Amino acid sequence: MTSHSPADDHLPVYDGLVRERGDVVAEVREVAERTLDQARRGLAGDPGARQERTSR
Repeated sequence: MTSHSPADDHLPVYDGLVRERGDVVAEVREVAERTLDQARRGLAGDPGARQERTSR
C-alpha cells in the first residue's frame, strides 16, 4: 500500500465547487487567522484590537 499526500490528488469535484462557489476553506482560514490575531492583541491590551464590522 502506498501513501501520498492529499496535495498530490486531483479532486475535480472540489475544483469545480471552488470555481463555482469560491474557496471557502481558504476564506475560513483567513478569517480564523485574523480572529486569532485580534484576540491576541485584545488580551495584550491593544486598544486597536476592537472588532471592525465589515459590510456584506
